[in-house]
Amino acid sequence: MNLTILDVVKKEVTKLLVIRIIYPIPDSQWVSLVQVVPKKSGMINSWRVCIDYKRLNQATRKDHFPFPFIDQVLEKLAGKSHYCFLDGFSRYMQIHIAPEDQHKATFTCPLGTFAYIGMPFGLCNAPSTFQCCMTSIFSDLLQECMEVFMGDFTIYANSFYACVENLSKVLMRCNDTNLVLNFEKCHFMVTERIVLGHLVSSR
Repeated sequence: MNLTILDVVKKEVTKLLVIRIIYPIPDSQWVSLVQVVPKKSGMINSWRVCIDYKRLNQATRKDHFPFPFIDQVLEKLAGKSHYCFLDGFSRYMQIHIAPEDQHKATFTCPLGTFAYIGMPFGLCNAPSTFQCCMTSIFSDLLQECMEVFMGDFTIYANSFYACVENLSKVLMRCNDTNLVLNFEKCHFMVTERIVLGHLVSSR
């Protein structure tokens, strides 16, 4: 591991320790390796730290919680006058792993061996678990003013003021359930946006 990659890993591990998403662990039979890959953004010196959970995923019973059909999501969003797009901070990691299972998400790197408290990316059931949790949290609102798909929250309405009211409901629910949003990646009261590869707008 060269010095540049080592520095990337060190910063990520330090960040996760500070926010108490991981903790040091002596050992585990499920130790996985760290991988550092370029981010899809194509930015120079932009890296993403991942864990290779291939062995753990092969031994995991798969969860088949259903995701919304893309065409149904787009149909609900089409023709609305205003939208808000919210992004969950570290998305999956806000969902805690049961204490007795945390050792299974252990990873090792030059800085030591660590276990996850929050559910990391790379676990095969992470997307479906997240979708299940969000469906439970927002069950009533999903019927009237929002959609959740792969960690992205979309709020919609037929008027500016109705969208503000719907946004207030969603933010209150986030507050009640300690769901943290990444403000820098949120977009409020927009009239059009690309969603799932399609432009949604009032037109």
